[in-house]
Amino acid sequence: MKKRWHMALGLLLLLVIQTKAQTVKSTKMALPAQTLSITVLRPADDVYAFLSAPANFAIWAEGFGSQLELTDTPGTWRFKMANGKNATATFSSPNPFRIVDHYVYPGNGQEVFVPMRVVANGEASEVLFTLFRQPEMTDEMLATDKAAVLKDLANLKKVLEQR
Repeated sequence: MKKRWHMALGLLLLLVIQTKAQTVKSTKMALPAQTLSITVLRPADDVYAFLSAPANFAIWAEGFGSQLELTDTPGTWRFKMANGKNATATFSSPNPFRIVDHYVYPGNGQEVFVPMRVVANGEASEVLFTLFRQPEMTDEMLATDKAAVLKDLANLKKVLEQR
């Protein structure tokens, strides 16, 4: 009986893995990465409270474009990107570590992991954003993406420091 249970579990896991592999392109190779950051003159807990509410991304992150709305899937949001294309994003649950990681699914079958952290820096905070160079990105595309992230981080700083 134990063998049947193990086989059933193994088949179920294989089905889940195959289904995930068919719907989302992921890479097994290490992607070049750079961490961008900005100092925000607000306590880290305040910054994290703002960032941990996904609806607030539409306020400061142009990449999230417009029409950010919660879907029927918990933690998953639908939005129209700045380029007009529909996408979804899944955000990490609120946590005591000030982690605001999220996955963006731009609608082309790709999954883009976006690690973000809020770190206390005295009475201020640092917002850390890791940018991964995706396999199909040219140097120009990466530079454009980096400039957009830096602009979004500057928007975030402005929004939070004016609160």
